[in-house]
Amino acid sequence: MQYTFITDTQALNDFCLQASKEQAIAVDTEFVRTRTLYPKLGLIQIYDGKQLVLVDPLSIDDFSSLQSLLTNPKVVKVLHSCSEDLEAFWHALKVVPAPIFDSQFAASIVGMGPALGYAKLVEMMLGVVVDKGESRTDWIARPLSEQQCVYAANDVLYLFQLYPELKAKVEQQQKLPWVYAEIEQLARKKQSELPLDAVYLTVKNNWKLSGKPLLTLKHLAAWRTKTARERDLALNFVVREENLIEIARRQPITKNDLRGIQGMNPHEIRIHGQTLLAIVSECDVVDPASYPANIERINLFPEYKNTHARVKKICEQVATELEVPIELMGSKKQLNQLFKWCWLNFDETKALGLMPDLLSGWRKKYLIPELLKVDNLKTAISQIEEAE
Repeated sequence: MQYTFITDTQALNDFCLQASKEQAIAVDTEFVRTRTLYPKLGLIQIYDGKQLVLVDPLSIDDFSSLQSLLTNPKVVKVLHSCSEDLEAFWHALKVVPAPIFDSQFAASIVGMGPALGYAKLVEMMLGVVVDKGESRTDWIARPLSEQQCVYAANDVLYLFQLYPELKAKVEQQQKLPWVYAEIEQLARKKQSELPLDAVYLTVKNNWKLSGKPLLTLKHLAAWRTKTARERDLALNFVVREENLIEIARRQPITKNDLRGIQGMNPHEIRIHGQTLLAIVSECDVVDPASYPANIERINLFPEYKNTHARVKKICEQVATELEVPIELMGSKKQLNQLFKWCWLNFDETKALGLMPDLLSGWRKKYLIPELLKVDNLKTAISQIEEAE
């Protein structure tokens, strides 16, 4: 295994200049995300077919050449299951690579299997067994061992090798634009941040609260997310989600009241107890007319069952016609996202300024004409058509 470990800006600039002349490069990242809200980038692997480099993000302070390479529209970036990689790049470098050929999505869309892992895909296509023994290593610690570096290098070495054949399979089925469109849509999600006044919509069991307790949850959830973002701390390391629900429900007045909540640990109370109580108290003086509307559960809507069945059937029929796995055309999560967007005045997708997956990207062309035939959806969906 031959690779170059890059630890200075000049070496990075030289490599990026050379790589920018290639049609495609394989890219991967290694990161740590244990207590943090955002992934901590520990290593960036790139292979352009001529030189394989491991870029040390901990020792370089100027990434402008890499940012230019990653966003160069003439260079395809080949990644595998890139969701977390996109997040790592966005928060570390403030760029999202494009255009991206995601090998996992590409393999799925040509019928090789849903959500194939990298090692499995490499074995299927190249007959190589990849060692994944270092997957849980600490990529922030230095120095990295030779074993770690070889493991990291293999992730782009074989990715680059399988790309031409996999791309040919996708092109043969005329689905290459779909691969790019899918990741463009994913990239928009990764760059969108849910407004603080909407994060309570994502709290599990929020529907159990109403009135002042729901208002309290809204404020508690906003504070927790703001704190997590500012301190780069995983949400549940600020205050656990189930504790937010209980605080909102019980409306504690004193720290002893907080201690009476099963599951509240002393650390949460010691660090945040006064703030939590202040939020509860602030909600006491809010005019009830300003309380948030009750959370509506779409699966309890009278029309939900029949509409879900009909839309699922549409997705299955279109998937069959296009020879695409049903899991990719419309999952249960994606169907529910569509129903929320159509039926609710306020939902997570609207708050993010995004469109439902079924009405976006490569799916849009095939699904919207059929979904417009569904009475419970056509009013909302027809507004898209009119706007365009």
